[in-house]
Amino acid sequence: MAQIAGKKHARSDSQTHDDYVQVQNQLKHPSTKRAKQIDADPPYDQLEAILKKTRRNVKTRNVLHWFRSKDIRQEDNKGLHAAAQKAKEGGGSLISMYLFSPKDMEWHGTSPARSDFILECLRILKSQLEEKNIPLAIITAEERGNKTDKVMQFAKENDISHIFANMEYEVDELRRDVDLAKKVQGQSDISLDVLHDQTVIVPGSLCTGAGGPHKVFTRYYNDWLAITKKKPNLIDTCPPPEGNDKSAKQAHQKLFDSTIPTLPESKQFGSDKERDQIRKLWPAGNKAGMQRHADFLKHKIANYAANRSEAALDPSSRLSPYFSSGIVSVREILRNTQKFNQGKDLASGDAGVVSWVREIVFREFYRQVTVITPHTSMNLPQNLKFDFVHWEDDEEGWKKWCEGRTGIPFIDAGMRQLNTEAYMHNRLRMNTASYLRANFLIDYRIGERYFAEHLIDWDMSNNTQGWEPSYTVFNPVIQAEKHDPNGDFIRKWVPELAGVKGKAVFMPSERLGKREFEKLGYPLPHVEFKESSARAKARYKQDLASADP
Repeated sequence: MAQIAGKKHARSDSQTHDDYVQVQNQLKHPSTKRAKQIDADPPYDQLEAILKKTRRNVKTRNVLHWFRSKDIRQEDNKGLHAAAQKAKEGGGSLISMYLFSPKDMEWHGTSPARSDFILECLRILKSQLEEKNIPLAIITAEERGNKTDKVMQFAKENDISHIFANMEYEVDELRRDVDLAKKVQGQSDISLDVLHDQTVIVPGSLCTGAGGPHKVFTRYYNDWLAITKKKPNLIDTCPPPEGNDKSAKQAHQKLFDSTIPTLPESKQFGSDKERDQIRKLWPAGNKAGMQRHADFLKHKIANYAANRSEAALDPSSRLSPYFSSGIVSVREILRNTQKFNQGKDLASGDAGVVSWVREIVFREFYRQVTVITPHTSMNLPQNLKFDFVHWEDDEEGWKKWCEGRTGIPFIDAGMRQLNTEAYMHNRLRMNTASYLRANFLIDYRIGERYFAEHLIDWDMSNNTQGWEPSYTVFNPVIQAEKHDPNGDFIRKWVPELAGVKGKAVFMPSERLGKREFEKLGYPLPHVEFKESSARAKARYKQDLASADP
């Protein structure tokens, strides 16, 4: 049985029921009217306004860079670079800190794989910084509400004059930084700056001719290409910090003695074997990420445009965990890609390069959407009318979907890959999401949460936009025939079907005789596709027509 909702061990039916209820309880969100108010006065704008008052010209003492879970690297890190440059101006040291918040992991449903990956990357980063006499202090915030108090206390205890960090665009994180900025504003001898590091172009800044931010990807993409071609310096990188004098080790010995924390009980792997398997699939650290990119350029990108949707060929770069935790910089990746493309701009040259860069720009577009519609990071759909859909309470269907036992091979293959590798090919993500919210008519947010609790590359902007409900319903049989034409992906992940010949593998319950099908030990479909698709579209049409967000 697949792990359900991020728990350690296989679950009994009664425990599975408890998990189902728990996930439903985690879908709380503000009203749609409150969402509109938040969009009208977004935390992002609030933070930008107050930062103008906290970027102060104060005497430089010790300088702090606050690492977040989206910039765990020393290479091409804008906040860290700015802190290192500032530290050179005074007689103090460059200090770094990571705020470990176990309750944030619970709140966001962070998977064991992602939690462990972050800590392993921190372990490598801490060692790298120590070689440069830069301490990385790990500070634990026991409660979600006391994080900024912890930062201010740390700044006071270590005589910090300047705090630098990189921007996170989700509502909770923006509100945290607004709170910190207000506390810094009340102090006359400390400065705070939060920089844009996750993207090439600042989210929210790409606008239409009418002056509003782009909300359509194609137009965003075209403008992104035009601007980066006109301003190639946008993908320039900055060097790692030079480091402190050796005396810093003695001056800040307690900070150097800081240790990497252990995972909370709920974030433990089911076994050491599972942990070792995931670590082998996803080696930690910037060096591993950059090597993965080099291998992708050498072996895969030439065929990426043609094969990117064929999961059996494993055509992707598999860099998503490194992007989502900031282990690699998007600028460094694009700079190396451009070199591979013989210096041509990112919209021309090798077809594989152009196709892959487009996927990177999608990542940036999703951050733009998060900034301009902040309610999307609060368990609400971008189209608020979808919050009024009456979803089905199908616990049995949800359990089958989680376990990869829906009776639809392409869907089941994707879910089993997720439960085994903490990863799923993007084509399967689209199909499994569509099948849950449309054919099972289960609240999309339950599936979104399941992804968060299992993916190593979970990213709120990507995940929420990937799960955004719509009238589009993917036919998983047609999708499989098109994107897994030989059935290799299905046969790999659904071994009950490994011996099924030809196209019967795409829908064995209909394409094999009854007796032959029963021998497989594979389930019948939980729902009939055409009937369930029609039900979903009718429900959407009816409920959206009467919705008043």
